[in-house]
Parts: sequence; structure tokens; C-alpha cells
Amino acid sequence: MRWEHFAHEADMGVRGFGSSLAEAFEQGALAMTALVTDLGLIDAREPVMIECSAPDVELLFAEWLNNVVYEMATRHMLFSKFVVTIEGLRLRAEVWGERVDADRHHPAVEIKGATYTALRVINEDSTWLAQTVVDV
Repeated sequence: MRWEHFAHEADMGVRGFGSSLAEAFEQGALAMTALVTDLGLIDAREPVMIECSAPDVELLFAEWLNNVVYEMATRHMLFSKFVVTIEGLRLRAEVWGERVDADRHHPAVEIKGATYTALRVINEDSTWLAQTVVDV
């Protein structure tokens, strides 16, 4: 597992780790989705494109997660596969998932969005870390 959760008052924190910034962002999105349901229950059937940008890399991580939340909410989907490309402060991603099936996915929470609380993106010892708290 290259992601983890951390407790933060009434909300939940997500962390993604990777050998690249893009991989840490992918893992952060997986951590966020894992708050909703078991990732193994989501079939990567339908692709969706996401593009976003921000003035710095930390805000880009929050913007990325908020775009994923938006796509989940408006398309009534859950995603289990993320392929992210980052050039400068622009992100382009193809994400795969399926429509929510409450009987199969048993959604635990609804994610309202990524916050700036504990927002951090760093590279230490050749490992990228991207983390923030999400409002559930």
C-alpha cells in the first residue's frame, strides 16, 4: 500500500506516497476513495478525463482531489484507477471507475471535499508525499 489515512478531529486525512509527484497524487486519490469503499469492489470500467491547475504544488493536490470529488458526485461514480501527468503546475489525468452500486459498494461516507488543513507536498529521500484532510 502506498497510501494511508490519518485521523483529524471529525474529518479524515489522506496521504499518498510515490517515486514521482504524479504517483503520490494518484495514491492520494486512492486513499480518498478508500474512505468511501473497499477499492477492490470498484471495477475500472469507464474512463473520465480530469484537468486542473493551481499556483503551487500543494494547492494543485487539493484542486486535484476536489476535481475527483466533483466527478464522483456529478457522475455518481467511484474510481479505482488513476493515471496522472503533471507538467509544471498543470495536471492531466485519466481516471477509471464505475457507477455507484450501493448494494455492492456499501458507501461508508460522502466526501465533501479536500481542505487546506495539513496540506503538504514534499520530496524527502526520493519519495514524494502528498497529504491533506478531506471533509467527510
